[in-house]
Amino acid sequence: MKNRCFPPFLFLVMSVSAVLTAQGASIPINDQRLHLGEAGNPEWAEFAGSIPDARELEITFDARENEREWTLFLRQEDVMWDWMVELNGTRIGRLLELEEPAIHTLAVHAGLAREGSNTLRLVPPGRVDDILLQNVWIETRPLSESLADATLDVTVTAARDGSALPCRITITDDQGFLAPLQAAPGQSLAIRTGVAYTPDGRARLQLPAGNYRVIASRGFEYGIASRMVTLSSNDNMDLALSLAREVPTPGWVSCDTHVHTVTHSRHGDATIEERVVTLAGEGIELPVATDHNYHADYTEAAVRLGVRRWFTPIPGNEVTTSLGHFNIFPVDPEARVPNFRIPDRAALMQSILANPRVRVVILNHPRDVHAGFRPFGPDTFDPVTGSARGNLRIDFHAVELLNSSAQQPDWKLVYHDWFALLNRGHRIFGVGSSDSHDVTRYLVGQGRTYVRMDDEDPSALDIDAACRAFREGRLLVSMGLLTTMTVEERFLPGDLATTLPETIGVRIEVLGPSWVAAERVALYANGIEIRGAPINESDRSPESGIIATREWNIPKPPHDVHLVAIASGPGVHHPFWSIPRPYQRTSPDWHPAVVGSTNPIWIDADGDGRFSSARDHARLLWERAENDPVRLIELLRPCDAAVAVQAAAWCVEEEVSLSGESIQAALSNAPEPVREAFNRTGSVEE
Repeated sequence: MKNRCFPPFLFLVMSVSAVLTAQGASIPINDQRLHLGEAGNPEWAEFAGSIPDARELEITFDARENEREWTLFLRQEDVMWDWMVELNGTRIGRLLELEEPAIHTLAVHAGLAREGSNTLRLVPPGRVDDILLQNVWIETRPLSESLADATLDVTVTAARDGSALPCRITITDDQGFLAPLQAAPGQSLAIRTGVAYTPDGRARLQLPAGNYRVIASRGFEYGIASRMVTLSSNDNMDLALSLAREVPTPGWVSCDTHVHTVTHSRHGDATIEERVVTLAGEGIELPVATDHNYHADYTEAAVRLGVRRWFTPIPGNEVTTSLGHFNIFPVDPEARVPNFRIPDRAALMQSILANPRVRVVILNHPRDVHAGFRPFGPDTFDPVTGSARGNLRIDFHAVELLNSSAQQPDWKLVYHDWFALLNRGHRIFGVGSSDSHDVTRYLVGQGRTYVRMDDEDPSALDIDAACRAFREGRLLVSMGLLTTMTVEERFLPGDLATTLPETIGVRIEVLGPSWVAAERVALYANGIEIRGAPINESDRSPESGIIATREWNIPKPPHDVHLVAIASGPGVHHPFWSIPRPYQRTSPDWHPAVVGSTNPIWIDADGDGRFSSARDHARLLWERAENDPVRLIELLRPCDAAVAVQAAAWCVEEEVSLSGESIQAALSNAPEPVREAFNRTGSVEE
């Protein structure tokens, strides 16, 4: 970007009368790459070194009066919010709210253009939004004609057997911009700029003449198929692509616990018909309908669109309240909707559970703010001890660790919150979800949960068995990676590992498609990293879908612990699966990541046949110390920091001052993890 100052508007004047001699002509309006934003207040860190060319954009150009509809084309990038587009003072639409580079089209209705000078204006939203704009032009043809120079018939099949396969078709031009396109009549496609989801692998698409890259994909478990094509006017091209499954998931069912439609949630853009097609196209086998304060069921739409055989819908509801958002399922669609206006948390949960079928309650996006309330905020939650404050109650079964529409700048924060809950003694399990309201901006199934259950027939999955798996933690959390773990070759996430040897064998596998990379895998005990290793490309085994395998032998701990494995890698920027920025900006620094984690394997280290949390063990030590904090500190010597934190919290709850002289003297001789735990807990409690 040019480092110079500009007035609040940028005026570009062009004379274009020479190109207006025939129907179907083009009127160039702008060919400069422009940065629009607020000087001195960048939206994201990547814009911090650039001075915007303008806050608003106003371009004047010469034309003649349009006696019929024309089409405005704009190349746009990084549009997060609502930019209005006006021609000669009349609003003709808005930019796409889409960060991906895209060629946007708007209809210019007859009579809007006038003889001589015309003014195109982009009006910014009422919030900071850095965007990039270039190549603005008008085609003097109606929108439907401008997009219909050529026809592309795409057929996508499964590489294994040639069968029809629901999928996503992404088309970019030779500069990497999502291409303007439209569907030929008579199809049940979910279609947006550069994207078409097809329920049966077939799509008949119309595009302007040009060079394009066509990409077929089907979510996380599949590779991609890609082809470059050149389309000339009046072309009718057939293109056959096949998709190979790259990530095997036997015994695991792909689930998205957070799915919306504009039909029932009243915002976003995916109708219920489009939603069921996108679910099939992204390979979600167990979708949960969670429209806001509405008992939704996608079954009828799935049958009507011919995709019911690809998944088993679960009717559900996102109970959207001033005390947090909760996904609940399954619901009886005929039952009363919970009273989401109840201001009391206990009464709210009673209303939620009044639906006789509800088995699972999930706390959504716990670090996001809605209605002025952040569930895991400083006034409601202690991220060190896992204790609730104020209006937060720990009365849910699971929490969203990864929400692909609302990924935190530091995705580990929610994991540490979760570890604190587990150490506090709460059996709260982690899930991944998409929170998608859209066809393509926030992809359905990008964040997802894998459920351990019989997966033989996606159309006839056992919903009761799925709910049991959610209640028992037999789950994996996925956003671009899938991480599995076994202990002693037989215990899986959700299991209690008992009768263990003195050295415990742990095996971790990280899986992913060829278009995803992983950088690191780590093993956590009670939320504390005890093993970690980088992942290199040489670790990958493409034929098996395994990105890396790690086997570690760990000494049996002195007390029970929960084990969780987490793998991570760089974010994906491919146009068919790009990770979006979060809709709630908490920091200008944004580093998207792919993540895959397990839920806990419960290590019964003391062999008593049950699991005792860090809180449980701290209570036991307090009793052994006979309420003497100095003796308690001595008993903590062999324990990990999680137990020490809970022991310190126990002292505070018993009104023992952690800054007392005798305690500080005892801590001076204690192991570093114990000293650190008491210091952290004391600073929080004060």
